[in-house]
Amino acid sequence: MDQEQKQHQTTRCAASPSLALVKYWGKQAGGVNLPATTSIAVTLSHLETITEVRLVDSYEKHCVRVAGCLQDSERYSPFFDNLRATLDHDAWFEVDSINSFPTGAGLASSSSAFAALAFGCTRALGRSVPSAQLSRIARVGSGSAARAVYGGFTRLSAGAQQAEQIAPQQHWSDLRVVIAVVDSGPKSISSRSAMSRSAETSIYYRNWIDSSEDLAQRAERAILHRDIEALGSAMRQSYLRMFCTMFTAEPPIVYWLPETVAVIRACERLRHNGIPAWETMDAGPQVKVITTARWSGRVAEALSRETGNGEILVVGAGAGPRLIETGAVT
Repeated sequence: MDQEQKQHQTTRCAASPSLALVKYWGKQAGGVNLPATTSIAVTLSHLETITEVRLVDSYEKHCVRVAGCLQDSERYSPFFDNLRATLDHDAWFEVDSINSFPTGAGLASSSSAFAALAFGCTRALGRSVPSAQLSRIARVGSGSAARAVYGGFTRLSAGAQQAEQIAPQQHWSDLRVVIAVVDSGPKSISSRSAMSRSAETSIYYRNWIDSSEDLAQRAERAILHRDIEALGSAMRQSYLRMFCTMFTAEPPIVYWLPETVAVIRACERLRHNGIPAWETMDAGPQVKVITTARWSGRVAEALSRETGNGEILVVGAGAGPRLIETGAVT
């Protein structure tokens, strides 16, 4: 490939979001997106960020569009600066990205977005970097993106610069995640801002940090043994403790809607009737429920009655980023 072609390389790729089962909520000082707590997660199937990356001349600067909307360059500058330093390449990019699921609504779109961006940029440069290095690159854009560069089940340890895979996609093939989208609009406050406010003002934030490692260890053991009840119990405590730091922040952060509470109550009723339906939530009003393939239809039906006009999605464990196409721009 000659120099002109090399400088106009384009890559189209896809990545799926990483759902934290035990939550990453808070950052350590002294680094970029270094997690204060250990998170355990699953990469989701069927939901994707599709990203097209094009190399451009440096004078054009970086340009990122999501669903056609130009993004604030300051949000992406740390990622691109770190990418160039890590790969020792003075590269500049034009990016177009679109999600197959609601953006900025509490469905971990930033994790798939920066995983796809890291993967696409490195491939546009003709590099195929190890997953561990790709995880470090993606983390600078979004802490949870460090996990989304892997398929299956992952751990991002407190203070770590990269995530690691603890089990592949095929490890728990009948696990299902039923997602109740109660409001597809953007969140009232970004996860990043909510995280900072919780850490700075909640009197329960220190307790959250101190209790998180035990929950992460419990969840990891449960995944390795495919024990849905043990996993559900640990992840339920994790999201409730995380939201306690939001409810007690100053001013309080309340993402929950009436439909959110209705879905949580529906999960309680399902478990009472012997059906595995263990919920978790991220910053936002959506509820994600783990169950098995056998019960996923029953769970989806029960949740649909509580969400009004909300969408119900049923997914499983997914793969890491994938290349769709690559070539020279004409």
